[in-house]
Parts: sequence; C-alpha cells; structure tokens
Amino acid sequence: MPGLLVAAPASGGGKTVATAGLCAALAADGLRIAPAKTGPDYIDPRFLAHAAGRPAVNLDTWAMRPAVVDGLLAGAAAGADLVVAEGVMGLFDGAPGAGAAGSGSTADLARRTGWPVVLVVDGTGQGASAAALVRGFRDHDPGVRLAGVIFTRVGGGAHAETLRQAVAALGVPVLGTLARDATLALPSRHLGLVPAAEQAGLEEALATAADRVREGVDLAAVRAAAGPDPAPAAPPAPLPPPGQRIAVADDAAFAFAYAHVLDGWRRAGAETVPFSPLNDEAPDADADAVYLPGGYPELHAGRLAANATFRAGLHAAARRGARVYGECGGYMALGEGLIDADGTHHRMAGLLPLTTSFARRRLHLGYRAARLTEDGTRVRGHEFHYATVVAEGPGEAFAEAWDARGNPRGFLGRRVGPVAGSFLHLMDRC
Repeated sequence: MPGLLVAAPASGGGKTVATAGLCAALAADGLRIAPAKTGPDYIDPRFLAHAAGRPAVNLDTWAMRPAVVDGLLAGAAAGADLVVAEGVMGLFDGAPGAGAAGSGSTADLARRTGWPVVLVVDGTGQGASAAALVRGFRDHDPGVRLAGVIFTRVGGGAHAETLRQAVAALGVPVLGTLARDATLALPSRHLGLVPAAEQAGLEEALATAADRVREGVDLAAVRAAAGPDPAPAAPPAPLPPPGQRIAVADDAAFAFAYAHVLDGWRRAGAETVPFSPLNDEAPDADADAVYLPGGYPELHAGRLAANATFRAGLHAAARRGARVYGECGGYMALGEGLIDADGTHHRMAGLLPLTTSFARRRLHLGYRAARLTEDGTRVRGHEFHYATVVAEGPGEAFAEAWDARGNPRGFLGRRVGPVAGSFLHLMDRC
C-alpha cells in the first residue's frame, strides 16, 4: 500500500483540484485509492472522498499524537492500492515556532512516512523562472524527496514546453501539465471551498478534473513514484466519547465534524446518531450526549431560529443531564443570539450566555493547545472562524488555551451545567 503526498509552494495554486483529479482518474483505472488530507481541514477531505470513492482521513503531526497519525495512516492504507494525501498550504508551512518535527506541515508528514512529494506548481506568469522555484523546493530539506512536478494553469503547448525545458536540467521529472481551465475552478466562501455536499454537479466537475488529469499527467509515472507502505498500527481514540449514545448534528449548518474523532468514539464503543437541526429535528431522545460540530450557522441563522423542535430537543437533553457540546458553529448555536452579516439578530438555543456576530467579522486562525477546566484534560486543535463575540458570560470557561508558540490565549468558551462549548475544533488529546 504505497503512498505519495501532493503539495504546493503555496495555497491557491490548484492543489485540491489536481489531487481530486488524480484520485478520480486512478480510481477509474481500477485502483483502490485511499485519500487523505494533511492539516486541520474539514472541507477538502469531502472532495477527496467523493473523487476516490472512499472516506478521507485527516493527518496532522502538530495536533495529533504520533500514535494517532501512524494508526490513521495504517487504517487508510488497509485494503487500498495507493494512499494519495493532499498537503496543507505550502509544502513547508506549519505551526510557527514548532520546529521541523511536529510542525503539522506536509514536509513533516513526508519525513515521517518516507513518502515522496508531487509538487503542484501554478504556471501562471512564469516560464524559465520555474526552475529556480523547483530547485529551491528540491534542495530545501534533504529529508523530503520530490517525485516530480505537475504544472497547473498552463497557457498552452508552448508554455508547457518552456516549463518542461526549464525543469529538465534539475533531474526532477515533470509528471504532467494541466491547462488553464475555468471549468476546473471550485466555488469558495469565507471558510474555504463551498462544501462538497452543497455543490450541484460535483460528480461532473470531478469527472472533468479526472479527464484533464488523464490527458495531461503521466499516471503510470505517478504510480511508480509512490513510496513504501506504513507499518501496521491501531490508533488510540483521539478524544474520549462524551457519552454512550451521541446525537450528532449533521447538515449544511453543522458539517465540520472530523471523521477521525467520530470514528474514535465508535471504536471506543459509543453509538453516533445523526440529526438535522436545519430540518427542525431534535436530537435522539435516548441520547446521553449531543454534539453540534462547526459549520455555517451564520448562513442559516433565520431558519435555525424558527426551528422550535430543534431548540426544545436541546433543552430537553440538558434537563435530563445529557452532555451537550457545541464546537465553533455549534457553540454559536448554543448561545442566546447570533447576528448575521446584515446585522439581523436571530434567537439561538439560549443554553449558554453567548451572543456572536457575523456582521462584525474578524479572522481567528491558528493551532491551539488547551486545558479543559472541567477535569484538566490536555487537548489540541485549532480555531478558524470570522465570528466575533458580542457578549460571553457569566459561567465557567470551557478551556484555557495557548497558541502554537506557547503564548497564552486566555480562557475560551463557556460551561453551564452539562452544556459546554467554544470556538475550538478539537482534534486529539496531548
């Protein structure tokens, strides 16, 4: 079960489309492709899963313990012919101040697995200068091996030949070129790509990406470049399950649950039962825990505010002592109110003393280490949201947090009885 990593010099160069196209093209050839995504990303894995026809897993060397990374790698490889893992940001980008090992970068995962890197380079606006860029990535870290380059957004045959000739002297194979094609662009919004489940015509778009990859990329060379398989390992549960029967919100407003966390709960013996707040469904009446993951409640605030059955179900769960936990968008939904982009105030569940605003936007982004105030458990995860807190409190804080450099971030979130939440997306214990 060999693997390879698809990385880029920076974000925005067509890496996700190229990776999805590779997965879809190789899967169409009959290979069992195991897709993966480096870093804290809950959107891109859904595209890769659609392309490969198999669930995608997140791999993060900063936010996950080494045993969890190794176990997830081995689990992804089981029953597969090839693991294709998309990188995060630029190849060497990771947690600032964390050093090379444990930085969460794609390069760090490459060193850990021994897998080679396919570098996806945006060819826009450059010709022979591409050789200097590729040379820098080839030589920057001797522990990271480049299998080859795929150029994207290439202007035509002459442009492709210029890029090929420029890189030829370096001894780094050009595995292919993808022409500039507006039909390959995927729509985005403030937290990244529009989620796969919301995109009409996704299958056609992935089929088009696969066709372009098949036309422009040497798939046999890509397969031959893949590295060795990971050693078998069983991952420990990243986070203990909050209950035995867990109602999990799952729809367009709450779509940002990490698969490895839910899988870990199930491996630990818990049962997960989905429900849709947007469809005014209450959490399962027999659930002893309710989980509202992140998502886009700010885009559906009016509909959520009108869904009385959903709100009543949350209150009933809290009254019977079920643990109710909201993460990022789920935290916003557990609050008293949410102000949307137009400045309209919408009533939320009212289980936590919190009012948030999407009208007063500010980016909050970065890795977080945290200590839960309830029992001192140490966890790791990240923040990624634009919402701001208008009012928060009283009540006990959910966690005390630090950034990747170890700088204090103060106390985050709130806990009131069995109800708790914060803007943290939790990925693993420390």
